[in-house]
Amino acid sequence: MGPIWAIRSLGNRLGFAWWAKIETNNPNAIYWFGPFLTRKSLNGKVSSFVQDLSEEGIGSIDHSIVRCRKAEPLTS
Repeated sequence: MGPIWAIRSLGNRLGFAWWAKIETNNPNAIYWFGPFLTRKSLNGKVSSFVQDLSEEGIGSIDHSIVRCRKAEPLTS
């Protein structure tokens, strides 16, 4: 694991990481996408993740950007 992973991991442990919380209906699930070092870098990637879910035929999809510490599980 490289230095970028170590920095992201540290940022997450300290609660400074950026995450996308993606909630879906049909199936009812919450997906966590991250961690990212900056909100800008997350914003650049979250749309492709949402698009992938949409292409799988998932019902409604809502997402929010949060700065927090997140541990497993990343899907519930």
